[in-house]
Amino acid sequence: MRKLLTTIWLNPRWQLAGIGLAGLALVGGGVVLAQTLNLAACSLCILQRMLYLLLGVEALLLLGVNFHRLLALLMAVTAATGVFIAAYQTWLQRFAKGISCGGGQPWWEQFVDWAGKQLPLLFEASGLCSEAGWVFLGLSIAEWSLLFFSAMMLLALRALFIAVPRRR
Repeated sequence: MRKLLTTIWLNPRWQLAGIGLAGLALVGGGVVLAQTLNLAACSLCILQRMLYLLLGVEALLLLGVNFHRLLALLMAVTAATGVFIAAYQTWLQRFAKGISCGGGQPWWEQFVDWAGKQLPLLFEASGLCSEAGWVFLGLSIAEWSLLFFSAMMLLALRALFIAVPRRR
């Protein structure tokens, strides 16, 4: 078991695949949580869900390409975007009560509305970004998302800078 964990830790491909699987699992968990607890996702929540899905798709690209460094960079940028969005939503929830997700209806809210019409189970946004809703261990979903995106970004950056072990 220890050798397996060491192999995974030293292989950037395994790390990137793990990020993608975690992203897909978080989307699945988010949908189940929303359905069972009747939680309304906001536009920023949906954007984060889209980024988790994108990380999963990017990880699938690992199967077909041999450019792990480029993919690691792409995944780090995707996760950094998630960090920014989750941090903004956390700020809204903690300090800017009653403010909507953005001023007016920015392009990304229009995109979320369009996506919600295409796949309502995954992308329908009907909540307010400034309401924390469900809290677990003292952290809102946005704060948990901030932690997950931060960890994913750091792992992707780590995968960017470690060499692929050679096969013997």
